[in-house]
Amino acid sequence: MMIATKKQYESLTEKTAIHFAKEFFAEDAVLECREIGDGNLNYVFHIKDSKNDKSLIIKQALPYAKVVGESWPLTLKRAVIEANALKKHGEFAVGLVPKVYATDEELAITVMEDLSHLKIVREGLIQLESYPKLATDIGEYLASTLFSTSDFALHPFEKKKLVSDFSNPELCKITEDLIFTDPFFDNETNDFEPSLRADVEAIWQNGPLKLEVAKLKKSFLTEAEALLHGDLHTGSIFASEEETKVIDPEFAFYGPIGFDVGLFLANLIVQTITRDGKQRIVILHQIEQTWEVFTTRFSALWKSEGIDAYKDTDGFEEYIVNKIFQDALGFAGCELIRRTIGLAHVKDLDGIVDDEQRINAKKQALQIGEKLILNRRDISSINAAISLLERVNK
Repeated sequence: MMIATKKQYESLTEKTAIHFAKEFFAEDAVLECREIGDGNLNYVFHIKDSKNDKSLIIKQALPYAKVVGESWPLTLKRAVIEANALKKHGEFAVGLVPKVYATDEELAITVMEDLSHLKIVREGLIQLESYPKLATDIGEYLASTLFSTSDFALHPFEKKKLVSDFSNPELCKITEDLIFTDPFFDNETNDFEPSLRADVEAIWQNGPLKLEVAKLKKSFLTEAEALLHGDLHTGSIFASEEETKVIDPEFAFYGPIGFDVGLFLANLIVQTITRDGKQRIVILHQIEQTWEVFTTRFSALWKSEGIDAYKDTDGFEEYIVNKIFQDALGFAGCELIRRTIGLAHVKDLDGIVDDEQRINAKKQALQIGEKLILNRRDISSINAAISLLERVNK
C-alpha cells in the first residue's frame, strides 16, 4: 500500500507519528508512541493502541547520518529500497522478515510489523542469551533470498530489471568507503585506541593485504549476482528462542552473494573472540550450522528451481558454492577490520570494560580479519575456518 500525500519531507515527532498512524487503527484507539531507534540513519516509532492491544512500527529515513550530522547528507530513496527489499525477500524467506503494511515515498516512511516482542540479536548475544534457531533461520534466509534473486533462478530480463530497481549508489558508496577503503588507509574517519596504532599502521603498510582487499572491493563493485540485504549483521536481526526476523535492508542492492554471508559470519566471529569455554563453542557451532544450512538449501534450490543451462554440468555447482565461500571469508575479514578500527564499531568489542581485555580482543579481531582475507583461497571448508578461529583465540 502506497500512502497518497503531497507533503514535503519533514521529520516526524512522537506526536506527529501518532497523527500519521491513526488510519491504521480503529476509531476508538488510544494511541501511545515512543521513538525507539538506536541506529545512525533512521527514526523508529513504536505506536501502540493500549485499548485494543494492537501495535505497529513507523520507520522514517533521515536525510543525514546521526553519527556525523547534517554535514553527511543521505538519500531518502533508501526508504523505498528498504521496503521493496523486505517485500522481495519476503517472497522467498517467508516468515523471516517483517510484514510491510504501507509506504510514503515523500516522507520516507515505512509502516511495518511490530517486532518489539523480540530482541536485537547483538544485545542478546552480548548477554549470553541463547538463540537455538538463529543459525538455521539465517542459513535459510541467505540461501532462499540470494539464490531466488540470482541468474540461477530468474529470466535475464526479470533479473536485469531488479538490478535497475535496486540501484542504490549512495549507500553502496558508504559501504565501499567504510568497509573496503578507509580502514586500510590513514583516513580521518577511522577510530581506534592509541594502543592499537602499531597494529593499524601495519595494516596500512601491508601491500599483499591491500591487494586482496582491492580485489574484494572490485567484486563488490562489479558482481551483480543477487539481491543482497547489504548490511546483515547481528544488529539487523530480531530474535527469540522460537523466532527470527531480518530487518533494515536499506543498503540492499545487487552484489556478490558471499557479501551477505560474510558479514553475518563476521559478526558471529566477534562473539567467538569475546567468549570462552562452552559459550565460545556455542557460537562456533552456529557458524558451522549457518554455512551447512545455507549450502544444503542452496543446493536444493539449485536442483529444483535452477534454470541455468549448465546447472547439471559436473563441477559447476561446486565451483559456485566454493566461490561464495571464498568470497564470504574475504568479506568477513574486511568486516572484522572495519568494525575494529573504522568509523562504525560494534558494542561486542567496545563494550568490554577492562582496557587490556578490550585491546587484546580487538587485536584478535584484526588478526583474524587479516588471515581470512589473505588465506581465503586456502581455507577449504567451514571446519578449516573454525580451526583457524580456534588457533587465534587460544
